Amino acid sequence: MKPSRPRNREGENVGERAPAFETGTAGDAFRRRDARPRRGDRGRALRAARVAARHPADVHRGRGVPPPRVAGDRLSRRVRVFDTTLRDGEQAPGASLVGADKLRIAHALAELGVDIIEAGFAAASEGEHEAVSTIAREVRGPAIATLARAADRDIDEAARALSAAERSVLHVFIATSDVHLEKKLKIDRDECLSRVHRAVSRAVERAARVEFSAEDATRTDPAFLARVYGVAAKAGATSVNIPDTVGYVLPSEFAALMRSMRAVLPAHVAISVHCHNDLGLAVANTLSAVEAGVDQVHVTVNGLGERGGNASLEETVMALRMRRDHYDAETSVVSEGLVPISRLVSELTGIPVQPNKAIVGANAFAHASGVHQDGVLKDPRTYEIMTPESVGWEARRIVVGKLSGRRGLAARLVALGVPLDGDALERAYALAMRRGEEVHALDDHDLVTIAATARRTAPQPVA
Repeated sequence: MKPSRPRNREGENVGERAPAFETGTAGDAFRRRDARPRRGDRGRALRAARVAARHPADVHRGRGVPPPRVAGDRLSRRVRVFDTTLRDGEQAPGASLVGADKLRIAHALAELGVDIIEAGFAAASEGEHEAVSTIAREVRGPAIATLARAADRDIDEAARALSAAERSVLHVFIATSDVHLEKKLKIDRDECLSRVHRAVSRAVERAARVEFSAEDATRTDPAFLARVYGVAAKAGATSVNIPDTVGYVLPSEFAALMRSMRAVLPAHVAISVHCHNDLGLAVANTLSAVEAGVDQVHVTVNGLGERGGNASLEETVMALRMRRDHYDAETSVVSEGLVPISRLVSELTGIPVQPNKAIVGANAFAHASGVHQDGVLKDPRTYEIMTPESVGWEARRIVVGKLSGRRGLAARLVALGVPLDGDALERAYALAMRRGEEVHALDDHDLVTIAATARRTAPQPVA
C-alpha cells in the first residue's frame, strides 16, 4: 500500500519539500516522495536532482543566490504552476498535437512537478474531448484542468472529460472588456455578470475546484472587473485567473492590478495570472504578479502560445529560483527536467527553440568569445549564473570561431582527445583563426584536422 501523501487545505498533494540547495548558482531543487522511476533524459536529470539534494555539500556553490536553508528557517511562499502547454500552447499556429503526443507531454509535466496541467479544450471537438479524458484517466500527481466557455454545453462536456481525474479543475472563462462585449459577444455588462454567475454556479455543481478567467482582463474597466470577479467568487469559484490576453499591460500596472483585486476578493479565493508575450513582457508581468502576492502562474513550455506566445515555464521557474532573495517564492518544479521537456515539446510540435532562448536555447550555455571562454574556464561563475546541469544540459559548450582565444581552443582539443600545447597550439590557433574567417564556427572535424596539421608541420630539428 502506498503511503498517504501530505495535502494542503484545498486537497492538493504537496509532497515532501526537501531542504534547498544550490546547483552551481541555480538555487534549490525539490524531491518528491511519490516520484516514479524515470526513463531517458528526464529520468537521469531528475535523479541527479535528488542526488544533489541528499548531498548538497558536493554541489558547486556560487555567489548571487540565497544561502541554503538550515533547520529553523522559514519556507519561502509556494507558488502553484498551472501549465497550459496542451491548451494555450497548442493554439500556436502549427503546434497541433495528436492525442498520444499530448499524453506523452502530460506524463512529462507530471514528472517535472507542475501542480496543474490544462489538458485542452474538451468541448472543442471529439478528439480533444478524448485527449482530455485520457489524460485525466491516466496521469496522476498534478490536478488536470480543461477550459470551458461560460456556456452550459461546454461546462457539461468539461465535467464529463474530467470525471476520471484524481483531482481536477474546471476552468471557465468569458470576455469582459468593452471591445469583446460589444464586438464579439454583442452583450452588455449586466448580461456578462449574469452569465458569469450562471456558468460558475453550474461548474461548482460539477467540479470540486473551479477557476474563473475574465478574458482580456487588463483592458477591462477595473471597477467592472472587480464586480466580475466578485460575482465569480460569490458563485463558488475557488480561484480567479487574471489574463493579459493580448500582452498589453506593463509590469508596474499589472502588479497594481493584482493588489487591487486581492483587496476586494475573499481571502480563500486564490489569484492566478496568465500572461501573453505580444510586447515581450509575459515573464516580466508574471514575476511582477508574484511579487504582488499572487498564488498561481499560468505558463507554457518554451513559451508556446497564440501570436508571440505565453510566459515561459522555464524562465519563470528559474527567475523565481535564482532570485528567491527578491521574490521569496518557490515552485515545485524540478529544474533539471527543463531542457528534456523543452526538447520533447519541440520535437512533438515541430516548433524549434530559438538558439538564444534563455535556459533551454542551444546557446544558453555556449561561449564563443575568447574573453568569455577564458573566464568561464577559470571559474564558471564569471559568465554563468547557474550551471548547465542544473536545468538539464549535459555540459556547457566552448564554441571555436574567429573570436575565440587560445584557452578556448586548447580546451576543445582536450575534449576531443587531441590536446596540444606550446608551439603546436600556436600553429593550431593560427589555422583556426583562418578557418574562422570562412565559417561561423569550427566543427569537430575542423578541429581534429587542424590539430593533425599543427602536429605534422612542427619544425624538424637541425641535424
